[in-house]
Amino acid sequence: MTTELLAQLVAIDSVNPTLVPGGAGEAQIAAFVADWLRERGLEVTVDEPLPGRPSVVGVARGTGGGASLMLNAHLDTVNVDGMHRPHEPVVRDGRLYGRGAYDMKGGLAAIMVAGAAAARDGLSGDVIVTAVADEEHSSEGVQSVLRRWGADACIVTEPTHLCACVAHKGFVWAQLETRGRAAHGSRADLGVDAIVGMAPALAGIPGLQRRLDAQGHPLLGAASLHASLISGGQELSSYPERCVLEVERRTLPGESAADVERELQELLALAREADPRLTTQLRMGLVREAFQVDPSAGIVATLRAAAAQTLGTEPEIVGHKAWMDAAFIAAAGIPTVVFGPTGEGAHAVEEHVELESVEQVAEVVIETARRFCA
Repeated sequence: MTTELLAQLVAIDSVNPTLVPGGAGEAQIAAFVADWLRERGLEVTVDEPLPGRPSVVGVARGTGGGASLMLNAHLDTVNVDGMHRPHEPVVRDGRLYGRGAYDMKGGLAAIMVAGAAAARDGLSGDVIVTAVADEEHSSEGVQSVLRRWGADACIVTEPTHLCACVAHKGFVWAQLETRGRAAHGSRADLGVDAIVGMAPALAGIPGLQRRLDAQGHPLLGAASLHASLISGGQELSSYPERCVLEVERRTLPGESAADVERELQELLALAREADPRLTTQLRMGLVREAFQVDPSAGIVATLRAAAAQTLGTEPEIVGHKAWMDAAFIAAAGIPTVVFGPTGEGAHAVEEHVELESVEQVAEVVIETARRFCA
């Protein structure tokens, strides 16, 4: 059942329209997921925080007295540039190919199957299937869902190669700006070059990275800072009045946006020290906190025990370098673990998921729900 369901999900175009103007969005896939869950006995609600961007919540209602468990996956995918027939799923050598197969419709299929099993099993606690919109951009879907639903624990089925992920990095986006003085290119006596003025800030990044490298996390390694985009100047014949450097700082659990802001102000101070005629400005952008859960937390222990029973081995405890919706769920006070299938090609031209691993994720989540919600 899981393979057929996954193929149906991959066949539905759900490219995030905020990432890709004109993208299909989540409306069609949300309607499919809602109907599928409703037909299997779950109480279904469609939550639409933005027009045309629905999420689906399906509750396998418990008989009472047990803990509640949230299951989470996202509906949207990234672009399909360069892919050949991205929404025509192909099964070959035990793998299913297509956009979203790995990131993360394999995980979505697994929690749908687990939700249906919970509805059949009649557990004591509720199992809450959350299939959310917009994870690939602003996570509007999960944020809206968390304003209306909660649980005693959560499993996010982002791909982890059947490992138990208990931490991931966060990130901060920011703009650093230097302002000089525009002047004709022949008037060195008047012009203040804002692009050259940014050079000390850029040159300070390797030193900052060395400091970050000395303070690594046991599962995630070091935090990082990189220069992503730079722009400036008006024309070839003029001294540039303005230069803007856009950076991304990947953060570790325990680091805050205020910590990052202090570091970036230090870089701008280097620019002002090198040329006091410059003015500078720092604009902090999108912030996504890092995620971490105690590896001995109840949901982690229960999932690992369930996996040991169903798969014959206990999943390795790991961290993940990329950001996930798990951070929002954990920040809402819900102990969370990430456990998902094996594959390759997230955001790549060729993407596939190992079909056996999708079945295994479904089996582990089903067994975890039986134990946790009892």
